[in-house]
Amino acid sequence: MSSLRRRILGNYSNETSRETTPPQDERAKPAITPKASTKQIKGRKRRNWLIFTLGGLSGVVVAALFAQRNDVLSLQALEGFNLDAIFDAIPSGVLRDAKEISKKERDTVNYDSFSVGLQLLSEGVRAHHPVVMIPGVISTGLESWGTQDVSRQYFRKRLWGSWTMMRALVMDKANWKQHIMLDKKTGLDPPRIKLRAAQGFDATDFFVSGFWLWNKILENLATIGYDPTNSYTAAYDWRLAYSNLEVRDQYFSRLKNYIETGTRLSQKKAVIVSHSMGSQVFFYFLHWVQAPGKGDGGFDWVENNIDSWINISGSMLGALKGLPAVLSGEMKDTAQLNAFAVYGLEKFLSREERLELFRAMPGISSLLPKGGNAVWGNATWAPDDLPGQTASYGTFLNFRESNSTQSPKNLTVEESMKYLLENSDDWYSEMIHSNYSHGIAHTNAEKNGLDPRKWINPLETALPFAPSLKIYCFYGVGKPAERSYYYREDLSPFNPLNVTIDTGFTKGLIDHGVILGEGDGTVSLLSIGYMCARGWKKIKRFNPAGAKIVVVEMPHEPDRFSPRGGPNTGDHVDILGRQSLNDLILRVAGGKGDSINETIVSNIMQYSENVKIYED
Repeated sequence: MSSLRRRILGNYSNETSRETTPPQDERAKPAITPKASTKQIKGRKRRNWLIFTLGGLSGVVVAALFAQRNDVLSLQALEGFNLDAIFDAIPSGVLRDAKEISKKERDTVNYDSFSVGLQLLSEGVRAHHPVVMIPGVISTGLESWGTQDVSRQYFRKRLWGSWTMMRALVMDKANWKQHIMLDKKTGLDPPRIKLRAAQGFDATDFFVSGFWLWNKILENLATIGYDPTNSYTAAYDWRLAYSNLEVRDQYFSRLKNYIETGTRLSQKKAVIVSHSMGSQVFFYFLHWVQAPGKGDGGFDWVENNIDSWINISGSMLGALKGLPAVLSGEMKDTAQLNAFAVYGLEKFLSREERLELFRAMPGISSLLPKGGNAVWGNATWAPDDLPGQTASYGTFLNFRESNSTQSPKNLTVEESMKYLLENSDDWYSEMIHSNYSHGIAHTNAEKNGLDPRKWINPLETALPFAPSLKIYCFYGVGKPAERSYYYREDLSPFNPLNVTIDTGFTKGLIDHGVILGEGDGTVSLLSIGYMCARGWKKIKRFNPAGAKIVVVEMPHEPDRFSPRGGPNTGDHVDILGRQSLNDLILRVAGGKGDSINETIVSNIMQYSENVKIYED
C-alpha cells in the first residue's frame, strides 16, 4: 500500500512509516525494446488489461454510488486484488493529474508556514516558559505493541491515525475492532492485546499524511526557539477512563514529571497548552496532582509549577454530540473525530458496531454533557434560545410520534442521560457511575476535591488555590454545532437498537433530524465558553484564589478556497492552524501574555447569565 500511495501522491508523506522507499535510481524502469512488433503486442496487451481493469473498477464505483447512505461497504473480497497492477495500466497522464491535485491540496493548507513565529521573532519574542502540550481526542495516534499472533502484523504500526487503520478496517475489520475496543469489565487492554498512545511530536503533528493537527503550532514555536528540550507533548490513550490513564500508563505521574523537569531546568514555571478533550484531561490532573495518595504534590503545587494554562476549544461542559454516539451509534464528527476517521468508521462499520465500539471506549464517555437542565435547559426553555425561536433547545431528544413506546415524551439533557443509562448494559452504566459525575455544586465546590469522579467536572470542583495562575480561553465561534435531535423508533428485528436519529425529518431549523446551535462546528458555545466567561470569572466557589481568566473568541471566517478553512478559521480542529491563535500561544509562551486583550464577539455573556447557576 505504501508503494501505491507513492504512485498516486508522489514521495510526499508526513506519516511515520515503517517501510522504506528505494532510491530513485534503484526503482524498476520500463524496458525499452527496438522491435516494433514487440511494442505492438505489448500495446495490445496493455490496452486489453486497461479495458478489463477499468471495467472492474467502474463496477465497484457504480455499486458504491448506488449504495444507500447507511450501507456498510465490505471490501474483504478485494484482499487478494493487486491494486498496484491497476495503476500499472492507468495512463501516466492520469497519475500525473492525481499528483497535481494532491499537491494543490497540500499547498492550500500550507499557508504561511513559520510566518507567525518569524513576525514575533522580529518583535523580540523568544522562548521563555517550558511548554507542555496536551492534545485532544483525535490528535494522538494509537500503535500496537502486542507480540501475540493476532498483533504481530501490526507491531508498532498505528491502528488509529494512519493509513494502516484504513487498511485494517477494510481487510481485517474483526481483528481491528478487537485491538481498538477495551475490555468491557476492566476498561483496560483485552487479553493478548497491547495498544498504546504514540509518543513525541510525531504523535500529534499529523493525523494522516497531509492532515495537520499541531504541526503549525510546532513550526511557529520552533521559530522562536523551542525544541524537544524545552517543549513536550503529553499524548495519552484517549480511549481510557481518566482514572485508568494512571492505573495502566502512569500518565499523570509522567505529566507531573514533564512539568517539574521543565520548571527545574529553566527556573521558570510551565505553560500548558491543551485542546478539546485535552482540557478536560488537564483539569482532572489539577486535582490529581494535589490529592494525597495520588499526585501528593500538595495544595501549592500548581502555584509553584504552572504559570499559564492555554485552553483551546476546551469542551469543559462536554460535547452534546457525544450522547447520540453512545446512545445509538450515530456519528457526524461525533466524539470530535475528523472527517478521515468518520469516513472509515461510517463506511466499514454498521451503526450497531459503532455503538459497541464507542461504549467500549470509556474516555469518549467523558464528553457526555455536564450541568443538566440548569445549563442546557428544560422542556420549555434553554439559556441559548434566540428571540422568535419556534422550538426551545431545552428538549434535547425529540420524538415526533406521540405514541412512541420508546419514550413517552421529549427529553431534556438530564432526562436523556437517565434514558441512556436505563437502556444500556450494566457494565456500561457501572463504568459511567464509577468514573464520572455530571452535576453541579451549588454551594462549596472545594468540598468535592477528594472525589475523583468529580475531578473532570468544573461545575463540581474548584480550580486549585493558585493566585498567580493565568487561564487563557481561546476558541472559535460562528460555526453551527449540533444542539438537539429528533429521534424515531427503530424496531427492526435485525437491529438491536430501539431508536435512531430521524434523518428523514427536515423542517425549518431541523436538518435531517439535527438542530444546530451556536458553537465551533463540534462543541456548543455553552460548553466551550461558560466556565471562562462566567463560571471561573464571576462565581468564587469555582475559582477561590481569583486566578486571572482571559477570553479571546475567534470568529469563523473561512477561506472558501481552502478545504481546512484557511488562516482565519474558527473550526474546532482547524483552529490549531489559525494564525491569530498561533500568535497568542507564542506570546504566552514567550512571557508576553499580559499584552493579550479580552475579545468577546458572541452572545456568551448573555447566555451565561441565563444559566441557572448562582453565586453563594
